Amino acid sequence: MTLYLVLLLPFVGALGAGLLRATARNVEAWLAGVVALSCAGILATYYPDMAAGRVVQVAVDWLPQYGLTFGLRLDGYAWMFAMLVTVIGALVVVYARYYMSPADPVPRFFSFLLAFMGSMLGVVLSGNLIQLVMFWELTSFTSFVLIAYWYHRTDARAGARMALTVTAAGGMCLLAGVLMMGHIAGSYDLDRVLAAADTIRAHALYPWLLTLVLLGAFTKSAQFPFHFWLPRAMAAPTPVSSYLHSATMVKAGVFLLARLWPILSGTDLWFAIVCSAGLASLLVGAYAATFQRDMKGVLAYSTISHLGLITLLLGMNSTLALVAAVFHMLNHATFKASLFMAAGIVDHETGTRDLKRLGGLYHAMPITATLAMVAAAAMAGVPLLNGFLSKEMFFAETIFAGEALWLRILLPATAILAGMFSVAYSARFIRQVFFGTAPGELPRTPHEPTRWMLLPSATLVLLCLLVGMLPGRTIGPVLDLATRAILNGERMPVYSLKVWHGLNMPLLMSAAAFIGGLAIHAWLTRLGHPEGVLTPLFRRFDGKRAFSILQVRLTRGATRLVNGISSTRLQTQLALIVVAVIAAASVATLGQLKVDLMTELAQIDPAFALLWVVGAACAIGAALQAKFHRLAALIMVGCAGLVTSLTFAWFSAPDLALTQVSVEVVTTVLLLLGLRWMPKRLAMELKNRDTMRARVRRVRDATLAIVAGLGMAMLAYVVLTQPAGPGIRDFIVKNALPGGGGHNIVNVILVDFRGFDTFGEITVLGIVALTIYKLLRRFRPAPEVMTSSAQKRDPARELPDPRDPVPKGVMLVPAIIGRLLLPMAGVVSVFFLLRGHNAPGGGFVGGLVMATGFIAQYLVNGTLWVESRLRIHPQYWIAGGLLCAAGAGCLAWFASLPFMSAIVWEPKLPVLGKLHLSSVLVFDLGVYLLVVGTTTLMLIALAHQSLRSHRRPAEAEELTSVRMVR
Repeated sequence: MTLYLVLLLPFVGALGAGLLRATARNVEAWLAGVVALSCAGILATYYPDMAAGRVVQVAVDWLPQYGLTFGLRLDGYAWMFAMLVTVIGALVVVYARYYMSPADPVPRFFSFLLAFMGSMLGVVLSGNLIQLVMFWELTSFTSFVLIAYWYHRTDARAGARMALTVTAAGGMCLLAGVLMMGHIAGSYDLDRVLAAADTIRAHALYPWLLTLVLLGAFTKSAQFPFHFWLPRAMAAPTPVSSYLHSATMVKAGVFLLARLWPILSGTDLWFAIVCSAGLASLLVGAYAATFQRDMKGVLAYSTISHLGLITLLLGMNSTLALVAAVFHMLNHATFKASLFMAAGIVDHETGTRDLKRLGGLYHAMPITATLAMVAAAAMAGVPLLNGFLSKEMFFAETIFAGEALWLRILLPATAILAGMFSVAYSARFIRQVFFGTAPGELPRTPHEPTRWMLLPSATLVLLCLLVGMLPGRTIGPVLDLATRAILNGERMPVYSLKVWHGLNMPLLMSAAAFIGGLAIHAWLTRLGHPEGVLTPLFRRFDGKRAFSILQVRLTRGATRLVNGISSTRLQTQLALIVVAVIAAASVATLGQLKVDLMTELAQIDPAFALLWVVGAACAIGAALQAKFHRLAALIMVGCAGLVTSLTFAWFSAPDLALTQVSVEVVTTVLLLLGLRWMPKRLAMELKNRDTMRARVRRVRDATLAIVAGLGMAMLAYVVLTQPAGPGIRDFIVKNALPGGGGHNIVNVILVDFRGFDTFGEITVLGIVALTIYKLLRRFRPAPEVMTSSAQKRDPARELPDPRDPVPKGVMLVPAIIGRLLLPMAGVVSVFFLLRGHNAPGGGFVGGLVMATGFIAQYLVNGTLWVESRLRIHPQYWIAGGLLCAAGAGCLAWFASLPFMSAIVWEPKLPVLGKLHLSSVLVFDLGVYLLVVGTTTLMLIALAHQSLRSHRRPAEAEELTSVRMVR
């Protein structure tokens, strides 16, 4: 289980770092460093298992009914990448401690950095594809907040938005591809998907899922044509850039390609897409890096080029190419992290990264210059450094990449050309920064930084040297266990990690690339090196501009669509919603409905038929009167609701009848209070309107109403005429008592079988109540309503004193009766609450009854009088209800049961005997509290309109700021 600590520690550390004070820079750095080193230390203990070829797996059931588990899977490849993430993360933490300014919010930085580390570890260690996608999207979010760390800068905000847009869109494509893959394999478990590789490649959906998965990988690793976001991410602090480019984020894409290589590779489609994207990224990145003025810009485009090299190798359908790709992932991480740290040191000590302003820094910063030169030489592929070995393997693979003659010419030629540009931009990076003379004054006087700031870069440079000179003894075992884990039992290719393999074609290609690159650099230097904002030959192909144009066009298109289908009229909006619902229902049921008109219908009782004739008449009358006679419409709506309640009682559904009656009482009163503040609408207004348009609108609305009504009637008829058979009804009836512990099936469904749904519904109910309250706090009634309300009162008369036993202007008998109703309502509501699990009732009905008692107090005693005596605010009722419901669900965890499972306890007491106690009572209590709180809060929002209607704004605001709603 220690493997879970590797994933958990970074997130816990992120929370701890975020809670520390802003001045605790050393404590925060120590915390982040200890977390990274602890994760690396835990991973190191698994090396014997990895060397033996074992796969370490731990799993906890997540959604077992869907075959989903939260599991971690550690094999040799995941171990290598996890070590890369944690070790380089620890070095970046040390570097960031001295790079970040005391004025920066350092707790936020280390908190985001640790969360980023945890997200990447989640991607690497996931043993479930859905879980992998979850962490994949989390890396997009955490990189977004890191890139936008200096949010006061426009370029940081723009770069972060661009990165999130591109990578999150790719993540959605990846999710779709993973869902297809899991559907074909019959599971989302990585081992089972790997075992179904042949089935996946032979499936008809393979081209689609391959395209979607590759879109996710290419967007994350900034492969052409999605490469444009990576240079804009350079607005992040340099420690972030160093980490993002070497071991995290952009490496996630190539990590995924290698992880899924046994499943997706081996086809012509894989070769065509992956090699094309890799080849384009290799050339475009190398060429663009040669003309950048910003030091980090050079390194950003070089990252695109090197990731293109790795992608090209993975697309060659060769196991030797796979070995070379994994090898270059390791090598690129070391020299690229070191180079970014060197660029950050130069920026930190001189105040600029502009190559045109830099020069001659070797004399002032000899250690930094030496470290940067070695790392740049590794990036260029100079012998005796690690980059040379993996590039030679790359050159060797391009010679034998395909059988076609044009491929055997194109790939080696392209590889040599990209190698030339790699040498050119590496040479320029070193020469223009550390040699020659600076063109002018620098913002700061350059000098060497503290040795602790140099230590991370020096450590990585040392690794470049050791791997370059002793590859077999240093990196050889790690590379072997990683590639064996990827191949998953397939035959390992034969390869040799040596510095000297004799005079062969790859060595000649390396020599040609080195000489050609120096020639290109000399030629461009003689021409004056045309650096600029836009790369030569690519001035018309600016990815950022294309992204901005696409974004603007999408925004304008969406605006036109919204303007075309939306309206400020509520009637039109409802019509659009009804049309959308009809269309969706038609598509879903087209060809699926089996209407049996020969079914013999049950005999209808004349009294029941008369009842529904009355209800239908009330509903039609409410629709006809809703526009100009709102009170009459509300009365008829209440009558229709009463008919519905009687129908439930007629069909022996007392729970539904009780609920419907309670809802009708509460909603009728609340709507009545709301109607008071709506302006009166007169029929004379129609004289000024176009009669034809009004008729067309009426015909439209009548047609929609008839179609929707007939559709619902047909659906109800189809459901009722279906032959009864074993199904969910029989399961619920059979298991309500033994499984749910209750005789009331309706209540057992709500608080047990569908407890999680009910919890979501009451959460939404609480949000709606808070939203209504907030909106009505800013709502002002129509001027004519406020005027008429003020005229009904005596302006000279003061408002009632809340301290009076009976408020002035309130009749004594109704006030006393209303106060007596409250304790009675409380008793009845608690009675319904306690009996609900075994008899008609429950928390919802009880809450509505209690809310009715509160409504009576507001109606007969007034707002100020009630709120001056109410001791518990409605917001506390809502919060308490949610906590009770959630706590009842969490109790199941202590019994090792799924969330929201019922726990039954039957203690034997001396006098009372055996008691039946269940956690569903706590859940029902949460429903009860929340219903009371939401109903009362909406009532308060409406009641306060009477205080505002006749007072000045400041005076009204003071009056409504009573203890109830403060």
